[in-house]
Amino acid sequence: MADSTVIVRPPVWALIVSVIIGGLFYMAGKQVEVRGPINNPPVISVAAEGKVSTPPDIASMSFGITTGRQQTAKAATDNIKKNMTNIIAAVKALGIEEKDIATESFYLSPEYDYTTSGQIPRGFQASQTLRVKVRDLDKVGDVLTAATAAGANQAGGINFSVDNPDAVKAQAREIAIKKAKAKAEVLAKNLGMSLGRMVAFSEDGAYAPPMPIMGRANFDAGADGVKEQSMEIPAGEQDIVSNVTITYELR
Repeated sequence: MADSTVIVRPPVWALIVSVIIGGLFYMAGKQVEVRGPINNPPVISVAAEGKVSTPPDIASMSFGITTGRQQTAKAATDNIKKNMTNIIAAVKALGIEEKDIATESFYLSPEYDYTTSGQIPRGFQASQTLRVKVRDLDKVGDVLTAATAAGANQAGGINFSVDNPDAVKAQAREIAIKKAKAKAEVLAKNLGMSLGRMVAFSEDGAYAPPMPIMGRANFDAGADGVKEQSMEIPAGEQDIVSNVTITYELR
């Protein structure tokens, strides 16, 4: 018996129905696509700044020794060691803890005189600088005075800062948020609408200390003014800023 193949063809009406159904789904999708954004409520974004000025509660300063020309490297390093021992002892005597005293820089280099016939060795020079953190600002001048009286002949780079700025930053942020919301309420009213829920928030903060007291000053440790009088070093105030941007729905 010969094989036979039966081909079943869907009726024409079934094809027409499937095309119509597919078209309806496509049109429904297009309607959602077009109407979706229209159904979203309008939004408004506002920015505001909050700033809190506060006195600093910590100071950082540097001072040290430059030996000048010494005949040998050992003589230069011995000079540094002797003077630094005296300086550190004088600073500690004012209540500065060892953890707040660190070497900022140290160098030992050969010295030369330069002539038309070449360079002539003239010994060695050494320098060491300490970075000291002072947590009692009333002692800033005393520390600097004590260090120079003990042998430091270089000083400078005094910086004042807030040891824990996060708490002050929170106050600045609160001010900024209140200002932003008040601004948004006024704008919404001008537009004939009212504020809805908040849908976005961002913050860009800044800690703006005053310019540090830069440069380096050379002191004569034997000068009476340095030995007997504490230096006056005003600390001023620090500005801690919070910049916020808030987006609200309007209704």
